Amino acid sequence: MALMLPSQSIHPSPKCMASKPPTVGHSQRCNNEGSAFQNFHRILALHSAHYRTISGVSINSEVKKAAAKPRSSTNMTSKTFKSLHLFYRFLARRLRAFYANHGKAQRYPPTEKLRDQTVVFDVEEAVLRDRSTFPYFMLVAVESGGLMRAMLLLILYPAICCLGKEAALRMMAMVTFCGLREKGMRAGRAVLPKFLMEDVGEEGWEVVSKAKRRVAVSCMPTVMVEPFAKEYLGAEKVVAREMRVVAGYYTGWMKSAEEEIPVAAWFGKEKQRKEAVVGLGGSGSFGIHRNVFAHCEEVYFVSTAEKRRWRALPPCKYPKPVVFHDGRLAFKPVASSAAAMFFWLPFALPLAVIRAVVFILLPYALSVPLVAFLGMHNRVIISSSGEPVSLDSHARLFICNHRTLLDPLCISAAIGRPVTAVTYSISRVTEWISPIRTVRLTRNRDEDLRLMRDLVDRGETLVVCPEGTTCREPYLLRFSPLFAEVNTDVAPVAIETAVSMFYGTSTTGRLKSLDPLYFLLNPIPSYVLEFMDRVFTGTIAGRECSSRDMANHLQTEIGRLLGFECTAFTRKDKYGMLAGNEGFAEVKK
Repeated sequence: MALMLPSQSIHPSPKCMASKPPTVGHSQRCNNEGSAFQNFHRILALHSAHYRTISGVSINSEVKKAAAKPRSSTNMTSKTFKSLHLFYRFLARRLRAFYANHGKAQRYPPTEKLRDQTVVFDVEEAVLRDRSTFPYFMLVAVESGGLMRAMLLLILYPAICCLGKEAALRMMAMVTFCGLREKGMRAGRAVLPKFLMEDVGEEGWEVVSKAKRRVAVSCMPTVMVEPFAKEYLGAEKVVAREMRVVAGYYTGWMKSAEEEIPVAAWFGKEKQRKEAVVGLGGSGSFGIHRNVFAHCEEVYFVSTAEKRRWRALPPCKYPKPVVFHDGRLAFKPVASSAAAMFFWLPFALPLAVIRAVVFILLPYALSVPLVAFLGMHNRVIISSSGEPVSLDSHARLFICNHRTLLDPLCISAAIGRPVTAVTYSISRVTEWISPIRTVRLTRNRDEDLRLMRDLVDRGETLVVCPEGTTCREPYLLRFSPLFAEVNTDVAPVAIETAVSMFYGTSTTGRLKSLDPLYFLLNPIPSYVLEFMDRVFTGTIAGRECSSRDMANHLQTEIGRLLGFECTAFTRKDKYGMLAGNEGFAEVKK
């Protein structure tokens, strides 16, 4: 990350040196990494006393020769342009050398000094690789306002590009938020962090992460950026724009920069701690947050050219792993990608209905090749060392990690016989249209154990998802040990899915029952099932074990096979984080 030096470190003018803590405007005047015109007078003053020879010809000698010859208007004009051209080349060469030498001397802030300082960083300019906020407004429009609102925002995109930054932000905020309920706004917590985290630059985060305290500033509304900045970037304070609310609904009007949360008192406390406050921003940082950066003793800038070379922060370096997230879109909706989605939807809807009808009505011998012809890729892998015992008629209990509601159906198609899916909470619509039998558990351990044992004793083949809920990311939630007490052996199945446009899972919303349909809306959805050898539930490597030990063992084995990381999170953790509830569907008796 090539961050520019503060104005105090580059030959400051006497006026700049005499001043006290710089304002933002003052920092811009003193910043010598700006355009060449900002340093024109300084360099001219340094070199006006003596002109150097340029290309073997002195400017002064040229002027004397011109004066000795007969003067004509043509010669005078030619000599004048030639002198100006030579002088321009001289200045350009000196400026290039000045910037090159300065960049080699110190390109980064002193990281050892940042450990004891407070850093005020611009989220869009100093951390994210993409300065455009349009994709994040589009995500909120799709997830909270619906496809029609998102289409309107996309139609206005050419006008947004023609407006200034402030006017464009206000237009996007108006289209995105107008009429939405403040209480139900959860996109900033459940949807945006995944996409914002994927856009973090490795070079930018390496600098910001060194700070003792962090203050995030953003031009996006607080409701969009605050959860990400505090939970994932470790910001102690977030200074962003507030949306006006009337009677619990957003009006779409965004407060002006002058109405931001006062920060003078906060910065006063930092000065009492005798800690320096350093600003990290870019070319667009001062238009909106001028009053924030005015409190910084030093301000560093990242150039646009250097930012283009930033690398995405790898998941292994995330300050906090993104295990749970919600929302339908599986891609970052930049303008071109969002347009492609709207062009695909008229074809996707009938295609998804046809795929579903084929799977529901036709036998597996016909439905599997037909859905493959319609673009759905399915792959079955046998990872057993000998005979594929997990596929024979003796296996009565299958367990698998949970990716979508179609997991039991795909297992049924792979083994070629009907199964019974044991579920914790699904909608009535999903139960009605399901081509396989579903049994709802009660969450009472003794009652659920008795119910599953009865089903196995009657000869039914059960499919159980011990995680209790779906997980999109390469993580496995904690396995419930109940399955290990149902039967003497189980057949583990490792499942992986791939989507390119829509996620087939959700935590809230009136259309949660359409989760399988959303999965089938993807151009090329895919399912990979890897069957493992049957495992006896009472022993691990010849030694007796408890049901909890068996659950942890199979979680580890499935995670190793898929390359997923095992966690201790549960269904309750997921729904508490994303939806504010425990994830139970209401059942009408």
